[in-house]
Amino acid sequence: MALDPRELDDLVAIAKTGSLSAAAKKRGVAVSTISRRIETLETNLHLRLIDRFTRGAQLTRAGSEIAAAAEPLSAQIDRVRRVAEALQGELAELPVRVTATEFVISDVLAPRLDRLWAAGAHFPVHLQSEAAVVSLAGREADIAVRMIRPEGASLVIQKLPALHLGLFACRNGERLPAPERLLVYDDSYGRLPELDWLDSIGLRKNVVMRTASTRSLLTAARSGAGAALLPKAIARRYPDLIQIDVGSSPPSRTPWLTVHRDLQRQPSVRQVHKWVRNCFASLVSAEQN
Repeated sequence: MALDPRELDDLVAIAKTGSLSAAAKKRGVAVSTISRRIETLETNLHLRLIDRFTRGAQLTRAGSEIAAAAEPLSAQIDRVRRVAEALQGELAELPVRVTATEFVISDVLAPRLDRLWAAGAHFPVHLQSEAAVVSLAGREADIAVRMIRPEGASLVIQKLPALHLGLFACRNGERLPAPERLLVYDDSYGRLPELDWLDSIGLRKNVVMRTASTRSLLTAARSGAGAALLPKAIARRYPDLIQIDVGSSPPSRTPWLTVHRDLQRQPSVRQVHKWVRNCFASLVSAEQN
């Protein structure tokens, strides 16, 4: 029985994403290509693996069981690819892809790119602002900065300096010690301890806007829409914003720097990893000055 690892990877992708189109996007191929490969796999296995409907496709019981059996093989093949790419990276100038929230990309990393070039980096860097958590194991990025501690035996995880938050409003806008309109983060990145803090000081009922975007919170606060929960190091860059004292401070945010174990020794990845750490150290230092 001749089995193509690509076909098994396709089946695993369908199982994880729930559709042919999403699996094709994840695999970087056309829907027709992934459909053809699955048909070939069905022929070789003498099993029907997916049911095709006008509204999409769904794994059969056989398809689900084959996908579950193939997933460890798929992970091993990915590991071989990562090891090979790490070895190739010593000779080739491969791009290093960093994924993080919009705030980290635009306000922490991008303004300090010149320091990476000054340190002698001679390879491209891709800064990917992602709302969703991408997979380092699936090689969707090389380095990730996450606001919730990730899990995974194949990951090397490092705690970064904490980001301290505060309530900030426009000097000509929200001026009350207990602001009437609060602009806060939503739960895109998990449960927020800030909301528990707002409960503890009796202000959760004042929340009128939620968003995953720090830039949106900043813009709304500067327009006079209300008091926004913002990182102090960023908000204090804007003279038109003033911090509102409500008697206690919100809990800080802890970023986590993550890299796949197979890539951590690749010279370019190691250099970018160090640069990210320095960027956060500079941000915290600026907050304290």
